[in-house]
Amino acid sequence: MTRPELIALLRRYALRHPGEDATTNRVLALLEAEPRCFERDAFHPGHITASAWIVSRESRAVLLTHHRKLDRWLQLGGHTDGEVDVLASALREAREESGLGDFGVIPGEGGPVVLDVDVHAIPARGDEPAHEHHDIRFLLETSEHAPLERQQAESKALRWFPAAGIEARFSEESLARMARKAARWLARTPPGPA
Repeated sequence: MTRPELIALLRRYALRHPGEDATTNRVLALLEAEPRCFERDAFHPGHITASAWIVSRESRAVLLTHHRKLDRWLQLGGHTDGEVDVLASALREAREESGLGDFGVIPGEGGPVVLDVDVHAIPARGDEPAHEHHDIRFLLETSEHAPLERQQAESKALRWFPAAGIEARFSEESLARMARKAARWLARTPPGPA
């Protein structure tokens, strides 16, 4: 995926989610104005990150990680480290953080689809100033029967949660929003082979 292809994906996302213009426009503005926006040391205002809402092929349960530094349950993902192909970054992070390898991308018409876009503040830590993560999120599926291998340094736990009730279980609006979007998308998409 190239930068122009990512911009086109985000413009299609904006058409599907017109109520999220403020967030989508912030990410598009960063992509169009900041040549180094994929580097983790681009702090003003921030940089692009990539993550994945991972669902089970078998039950549609959701895989979340208990983030060690933030001490909360989140989707898997992280820095792109200079990689413009944010889908490749989301897949890499999903593999690294879960130990799983058999991910399928749940597509839209004609290719990958952005599930969600979020801009959130990251507080200052050590030598890093406060900045923003402009997170681009994809919908992936895998088998919940494969063994999980969490990254000790980044995660306190990895766990499959039933999709029904995610919104009630976690107070994080970002998770609830992805759960709602994924449920609508999956209602139109049959599960992959188990």
